[in-house]
Amino acid sequence: MTLRVLLADDQALLRATFSTLIDSCDDMEVVAEATDGEEALELTRTHLPDLALMDIRMPGTDDGLAAASRICADPELAATRVLILTTSETDEYVAEALRAGASGFLGKDVGVDELLGAIRTVVAGDSLLSPSATRALITRFLATPGPGGHLTPPESLASLTSREREVMVLVAEGKSNAEIAEALGDSPPGVRTHVRSAMTKLDARDRAQLVVIAYQSGLVRPAPPLC
Repeated sequence: MTLRVLLADDQALLRATFSTLIDSCDDMEVVAEATDGEEALELTRTHLPDLALMDIRMPGTDDGLAAASRICADPELAATRVLILTTSETDEYVAEALRAGASGFLGKDVGVDELLGAIRTVVAGDSLLSPSATRALITRFLATPGPGGHLTPPESLASLTSREREVMVLVAEGKSNAEIAEALGDSPPGVRTHVRSAMTKLDARDRAQLVVIAYQSGLVRPAPPLC
């Protein structure tokens, strides 16, 4: 299967560079390029890509954040994942995009292997949260609702089994399926089954949203800042 990617960035050189790298892979291709958020939304609706690789800040009123939010909220685009490009991994805009349903984020200085691996990871349904920035994002933004938003009520977790809750806690700590399996004495396929079951029950697009729900529901609490 060929992974279909939409690129959205106002910098022509970056788009050209990423496009060349992606098209050089046998298992992926760039199907469209956008220079602002409005165009990104229109082209996503036209081409229905597997992934929209999108700069969080682009010119116009409908910037990358607004476009990402609208793509993630559109039921007809449920199969399209959004991967955010940013120059600041602790940017509040990134946290807002994750709340809205984006699957993760990458710095614009990302290496070739990391970029291509990230695309495959996100299209496969996993999240991509930078370990160096996840704690800061959670502490500052993810544990609280965005403007006009609401905390996820604890009772929303009632449908989860005890093992699904355990797995969700470890997902929120940024652990991989293999690490979770080792911690719980389970198998990686078994962990993946629990993760997908929790996602289905909580109507989460991917692991990134499970992280947000885990903190906003109080299942996991941010660690106090170090003095």
